[in-house]
Amino acid sequence: MSRAYDVMAASCPSRTVLHRIGARWTIFVVTALAEREEPMRFTELKTRIQGITPKVLTETLRALADDGFVVRTDRGGHPPHVDYGLTDLGRSLWEPLQAVREWAETHVPDILDARRAAGHPMTSPTRRPGV
Repeated sequence: MSRAYDVMAASCPSRTVLHRIGARWTIFVVTALAEREEPMRFTELKTRIQGITPKVLTETLRALADDGFVVRTDRGGHPPHVDYGLTDLGRSLWEPLQAVREWAETHVPDILDARRAAGHPMTSPTRRPGV
């Protein structure tokens, strides 16, 4: 059986999909939305996802909505009331992202040990001196 797409091919559109789901903040936004049954407001997302700037959250939500992972619902009002929730496609992405999250949380000690052994004493896998 042949596959219609091959991510290893430079011109394959599946690379765009992997770029989106592998983007730095995608897993955090999808996780935050998946953890709740009801849609979330922007400020709730920003509070839940520590360290994300409003600009980056806006850009990430817009990109996820454009790709069909997130639905943006404008409920009107003054001030504006906008909710964000996962679409069926977004919910289907949650399962593999949840597995990645669990793997990462399980293996933090292994990564930190490896970095110490490589001469990079630090506490956070996200920060590397000089990188």
